Amino acid sequence: MSNAPQATDEPFDPHSVPVKPAATVLLVRDAVAGGIEVFMLRRTFNAAFASGMFVFPCGKVDDVDGIDEIASICDGLTDEYASSLLGIPGGGLAYWVACIRECFEEAGVLLARHEETGHVVRFDQPEIVERFNAERKNIYDGSVALLELCMREGLRLTTDSIHYVSHWITPVGEKRRFDTRFFIARAPAAQEPLHDDGETIESFWISPQEAINRAHERDLMLMPPTKANIEFLLDHVTTDEVMAAAAKIGTPQTILPKIKIDSDGRVIGIAIPGDSDYDAL
Repeated sequence: MSNAPQATDEPFDPHSVPVKPAATVLLVRDAVAGGIEVFMLRRTFNAAFASGMFVFPCGKVDDVDGIDEIASICDGLTDEYASSLLGIPGGGLAYWVACIRECFEEAGVLLARHEETGHVVRFDQPEIVERFNAERKNIYDGSVALLELCMREGLRLTTDSIHYVSHWITPVGEKRRFDTRFFIARAPAAQEPLHDDGETIESFWISPQEAINRAHERDLMLMPPTKANIEFLLDHVTTDEVMAAAAKIGTPQTILPKIKIDSDGRVIGIAIPGDSDYDAL
């Protein structure tokens, strides 16, 4: 018997699509030539969502990100306070944990510090790089949990220095929808990000202005939330400035774009709160 999906005459119900919690992290560093850079990845063209788009490390919030035990290795942030920032009754800390886990899985950067010394993790010796590259794969395939890795290595997650900066929800009408919280973190000095050649096929550091310029030239395909978060970086010339500004945001406005469709039913763009046509859609 064939296992292929069967054709159906049932119309697509856009309101039936589940909205999944997700976390995205902007890794920022000072550029050698001055100014700042942000780390970006390109998603594979085979991806079910945002194929070929340039993004930041991101992914769904998994159940394992919210287990009670993981709070014991999160520095300077409680679930109660994290949840209050997100405007949810509980489970907020899981978003910070998810962005750390996804950053490690997708970019190979672990936002953690050594429990004994308080120093941020450094991947500056071949044997350390080799060991953590193996652990990166183990975290990705689920054979090792982030909590297990941190307990074994004596690490704590740097949740105290990761700031929540924006909140976007995928528009109604998309076949995959995410309730995505965006965070900003300082890139560790002795860790070099690299895409995984699985979900992502390219990676690079880029200045915010160059990213916006290339987006306008259609050389860099950015989704609206990605572009908006890059624009937040434009006014800052150092990572210290970015982090200070991010720390002051508190709870950002939730942005739920709406799809714009022409008379022939074709999608022609999106509108966001504040656009003249938003309320009419």
